[in-house]
Amino acid sequence: MTRLSLVEQINLKKTYLCVGLDTDLNKLPKHLKGKPTGALAFNKAIIDATKEYCVSYKINTAFYESQGVKGWDLMQETLAYIPKSHFTIADAKRGDIGNTSAQYAKTFFEVLPFDAITVAPYMGEDSVRPFLEYDNKVTIVLGLTSNAGSNDFQQLLMMPHNESLTMVPHITQGNTEKRLYEHVIERVSSWGTIDNMMFVIGATRASDLDNIRSIIPEHFLLVPGVGAQGGSLEEVSKFGLNKDAGLLVNASRAIIFASENEDFAEEAAKIAQQYQIEMSTYLS
Repeated sequence: MTRLSLVEQINLKKTYLCVGLDTDLNKLPKHLKGKPTGALAFNKAIIDATKEYCVSYKINTAFYESQGVKGWDLMQETLAYIPKSHFTIADAKRGDIGNTSAQYAKTFFEVLPFDAITVAPYMGEDSVRPFLEYDNKVTIVLGLTSNAGSNDFQQLLMMPHNESLTMVPHITQGNTEKRLYEHVIERVSSWGTIDNMMFVIGATRASDLDNIRSIIPEHFLLVPGVGAQGGSLEEVSKFGLNKDAGLLVNASRAIIFASENEDFAEEAAKIAQQYQIEMSTYLS
């Protein structure tokens, strides 16, 4: 799916919701838990219930890879069931030396034909470049994450002259230093275009979105952390929306595990619709 097609879907449906299919077998409703096809039936029901209210689905591959061969089959069957009108993301966070990244790209762009994949940029441009070589595919680079450990590296200050790193709780010297995440986003954005690159920006750091938008005003941002992790959709939308919407806000547990009972799909639809209604007000 191209950026233009994604924007068209957002404008048509008045939503920028991405539903995360983080299908934990231990959290399946009792009537599906333990059944050979229970997880697939769960995923299909969630997709059927929410497809009207979202424009994207994100499959966190860890929940599938941990099941071995059966998990890969489940991921493939789930991906095939998602309507072609929806933007599909493999949340795999891959990134390695060039020839290895090329194999990862082949896995998630050809063997499993996702529209996008999340990538870790720590190893530099040659680890990201193989993903960018594909036409009509999107590389979603980790920019600023919402986990507590992000403070270990992402918020470090990079000194302007010798580029050494130091742990400082606030920016000094007339704001001349850059946080490491700012340098990463600025540098990485030059490797691709707004058509083939997005960034992951955690919703629990919505206050940083205004600053991030000054660095990458036109790129799409994949924003996890709304819902179960406590991020504010209102704040994310306030600071993150651009002329093309420019946001995919992901909600996983808050939607797919809204109920532990046989009405799980209906409850998922209700939550997804609530997100869609709220998002429509921010798009108007």
